[in-house]
Amino acid sequence: MCRSIKTLRPPMTPEVHDEDITAAALQYVRKISGFRAPAAHNKEAFDAAVAAVAAATAELLDNLQVRGVAAR
Repeated sequence: MCRSIKTLRPPMTPEVHDEDITAAALQYVRKISGFRAPAAHNKEAFDAAVAAVAAATAELLDNLQVRGVAAR
C-alpha cells in the first residue's frame, strides 16, 4: 500500500522538509479515501485528515531515535 510514499527518516532521507511530510500525508489520505481530489462536500474532512496525518508524521519523526544519526 502507498508504495509511492518514501521513507522520511534518516538515513534514508537525510533532510526532511514540511513539504515532504505533507506530500506523504496527502498520498496516504488519497489512498485510504479512494479519492484523488475530494468533492466539495468532502473537502473539509479530506483537508483535516491530511493535516492530522502530517502532524502525526512530524511528531513521529521528531521523536524517533535513530542510532548514529542526528535529530532533525
